[in-house]
Amino acid sequence: MSQEAAKPVLRTVGLTKAFGGLVAVRTVDFDVAAGSITSLIGPNGAGKTTLFNVVAGLYEPTAGHVEFLGQRVIAASERGWLEPLLWILPSALMWGLAYLASGAGVAIEAVQVLILVGLGFLIATLTTAVIRPAWYKDFLIRLGIFKTARPNDMVIAGLGRTFQNIRLFANMSALENVLVGMHGRLKSSPLDALLRTGRQVREENSAADEARRLLRYVGLPSRDNELARNLPYGDQRRLEIARALATQPKLLLLDEPTAGMNPSETAAMMALFGRIKTELGLPILLIEHDMRVVMGISDRVTVLDHGEKIAEGTPAEVRADKRVIEAYLGKGAA
Repeated sequence: MSQEAAKPVLRTVGLTKAFGGLVAVRTVDFDVAAGSITSLIGPNGAGKTTLFNVVAGLYEPTAGHVEFLGQRVIAASERGWLEPLLWILPSALMWGLAYLASGAGVAIEAVQVLILVGLGFLIATLTTAVIRPAWYKDFLIRLGIFKTARPNDMVIAGLGRTFQNIRLFANMSALENVLVGMHGRLKSSPLDALLRTGRQVREENSAADEARRLLRYVGLPSRDNELARNLPYGDQRRLEIARALATQPKLLLLDEPTAGMNPSETAAMMALFGRIKTELGLPILLIEHDMRVVMGISDRVTVLDHGEKIAEGTPAEVRADKRVIEAYLGKGAA
């Protein structure tokens, strides 16, 4: 195995998330290997979804950090108070010059130009801070300022996910839901869309073709124009996976994807996960309560209890671990 292939896709280091006095995740270290299916299991309230939400950028960790594709992307912000100074400094310099110029008797037109330039700088810096392009993030890091990744940053970086409770756009079609997942990868500008340029039309048609392909891939052929709310429960789960795949992820996070399914639906979903791993080469991090699913498809299993990692290993190793048996069945069972 090459050194590059041996590197974990995702790594958490001492990850902790507290909500006031409640510590939901405590000092958790774990890796997701390239090309693997890793399951995160534990009793209800163990901190699994909280960990997912930290990894996805929804929560800022209290301590520790997350590395994705070898880069530290999520951690408590460092020297964030310095960033607002960057926003106002260029404008403040222009307005200071305008003040001095007005006192020195410079023509009012020149003073007004300096004021407008200062206002332009302020709009530009605030817009840049909101969009946060890669060069801006690199610039902040060089200044010693670290800003934890936001959910949209993680999607652009290559993290796709589904949710414990289905979060589809109920009044949009299946095709439109998948197209939403592609939004961050499209290159056409608002001006292209306004003018309906050839570039925008070609990209729109290409995206629709890809969305249809993904719907077929997850087992929803000929359901393009069906409203998401009208799809059966199992198909809604599949649609969420198609939307996550549309983001072109390098890691797929699935939060209880087989919850509420009957055995045949569960078996079909397990087959889909296997295809995603083998055909797409896409690693999966999975939260799941159905131990038949976990033990049937996982390469590695990490177990949480009360926010702490209590076991990790192959499915067979975890199944035989006394701490895991205690966590699920109580000490008497161990």
